[in-house]
Amino acid sequence: MKIELRNLQYEDYFMQKDAMIEAYAGIGGDYWQEKDIQTLLRIFPEGQLCVLVDGKVVASALSIIVNYRKYGDSHTFQEITGDYTFLTHDPNGDVLYGIEMFVHPDYRGLRLGRRLYDARKELCENLNLRAVIAGGRIPNYKNFSDTLTPREYIEKVKLKEVYDPTLTFQISNGFHVKKILKNYLPGDTESKEFATLLEWNNIYYVEKEQLINVPKQVVRLGLVQWQMRLFDNFEALVEQVEFFVDAISDFKSDFILFPAMFNAPLMAEYNHLGEAKAVRELAKHTEPMLQKFVEMAMAYNTNIITGSMPIVENGSLLNVSYVCRRDGTYDGCYKIHPVPSEESAWGMVGASKIKVFDTDAGRIGILIDYDVCFPELARWHARHGVQLLFVPFLTETQNSYNRIRICAQSRAIENECYVAIAGCVGNLPKVNNMDIQFAQSAIFTPSDFSFPSNGIRAEATPNTEMTVIADVDLELLKELHEFGSVQVFKNQRKDLYEVKFKNKP
Repeated sequence: MKIELRNLQYEDYFMQKDAMIEAYAGIGGDYWQEKDIQTLLRIFPEGQLCVLVDGKVVASALSIIVNYRKYGDSHTFQEITGDYTFLTHDPNGDVLYGIEMFVHPDYRGLRLGRRLYDARKELCENLNLRAVIAGGRIPNYKNFSDTLTPREYIEKVKLKEVYDPTLTFQISNGFHVKKILKNYLPGDTESKEFATLLEWNNIYYVEKEQLINVPKQVVRLGLVQWQMRLFDNFEALVEQVEFFVDAISDFKSDFILFPAMFNAPLMAEYNHLGEAKAVRELAKHTEPMLQKFVEMAMAYNTNIITGSMPIVENGSLLNVSYVCRRDGTYDGCYKIHPVPSEESAWGMVGASKIKVFDTDAGRIGILIDYDVCFPELARWHARHGVQLLFVPFLTETQNSYNRIRICAQSRAIENECYVAIAGCVGNLPKVNNMDIQFAQSAIFTPSDFSFPSNGIRAEATPNTEMTVIADVDLELLKELHEFGSVQVFKNQRKDLYEVKFKNKP
């Protein structure tokens, strides 16, 4: 017997077809058409592999390269292959995507699949691709679908309590399950049309070198601890805002964080109207203030998190925060949980959408004030790759401040990210419902050997107008995720509990 591993060739098609029909006899003997194989050999011949035994094709693995960010983890096989046209193949992509792997049933004791997987890994390394990803069938699930959910089935396979000819083999070859996919491969009756999204990471992957706009490893944060004071007009408030932007940007800060409701002094002019009407008048200044922030972000070459400001949309009063990027773009998010006094005094309502923001200094999230007290929101952000979480807040007393502080520090530990909080200080006697403020702005870190022992990167003097400027290292977070003395984020028991949103955020 002679075994040979090599690249697939045009003349191999009919032998490949016969082997595939036998391999998939359990689901109707499906096979690739000749034109499909010709297309794959034309666009990416290196990615098409086969194993011959005594000159006969008995196993094969087919692949394309994709820019994985375009598709994400919730794709179908039809989507990732461009409706089977393979137009999704991108020579400049970052992931080797496996679209086919089979072994003739008469040759499955020869570990031919392992040879093909090893060849795929070698190809991934030689092409300097980030990972090998594939959707994997779970053909033995048909025997357990009445008693086990797909998640329970996969866990039992991982624990070797159940054998699955495909998944067991993939796990033994260094792949890990990223996600369960529904309706991935229509017609796969053995898997009940479920599949596992599998990934093998190339530890030798080196990102292509950039000479400019290189992703930052060390990010500089600037926090504004804002003194509440009365201003003669809108322009005077803008002047004070620009003073802080100018001062902090001189230190080349990548982000500047303002507190929640820092523009509340402008309500003094409307104090006679009552609290609910006054805050709606204040909301009229939000759009002009946003435009000023956009201009400052560009002029001072920094990213600004604008604190939070009231806004009226469709007749409802909400609390909004914006990230104004240094390239002139901006985006906003809304407070989900108004505090009881905001609901009773102002008639403020909570929003129902959350989002993350990509910037030139990392992926960030914003939780306005009270929202940081709800760990589900921060966990959602972490699951979506957030490394920096910004919390603009407004608290009146030390006990309400400690609620924000302790929750923020907990979010940093739970989600292995940095959390920056910035608040207002001082008194505002001529504005109802805004009499006193207490704050100690700070930057919190995870709790492990690479970080400060108290989990505090930097903090302000309590109740004093000032700035806080400090650097945070994003690479330390990656190391923590993989090599931390504990791995709080990774060790969540998803087999027991998980966070689900009733509506898609």
